[in-house]
Amino acid sequence: MSKIIFNSFQIKQLEKNSNVSKVSDRSISYKPEFKVKAVLENLKGKGPLQIFIENGFDLEIIGNDKPGQCLERWRNTYKIYGEEGFYTERRGKGSTGRPSSKDQTAEQKLKKAEARIAFLEAEVEFLKKLDELERQAAQKKKR
Repeated sequence: MSKIIFNSFQIKQLEKNSNVSKVSDRSISYKPEFKVKAVLENLKGKGPLQIFIENGFDLEIIGNDKPGQCLERWRNTYKIYGEEGFYTERRGKGSTGRPSSKDQTAEQKLKKAEARIAFLEAEVEFLKKLDELERQAAQKKKR
């Protein structure tokens, strides 16, 4: 996230740009088409600042570092996923996330409780065996 905080005038200016999909006070979301176009132009040798200026961005608003940072990120995405990487949402894939806050049925609660009981019983048995082994080891040391 940027250290730059956009005021309402700057946000309105950025929202007018056809390459921007969304703007908040701290971030700019760019359209996938612009990202692809920018990466392809950059790979042909055009500099990040030139690409952003030609596409109507005011560097005084977004800062001189932002184009380079964006293009570095976008080139990595392009290298790994290709053009499709800009059109699909990948955040959170494979993440289990927070436990569901939905109410569980009585059957689901019972299954969960039974699984927990089985786990705790196995843990108790393991600790008993461990305790016995420690006692035996201590007795061998005494001899």
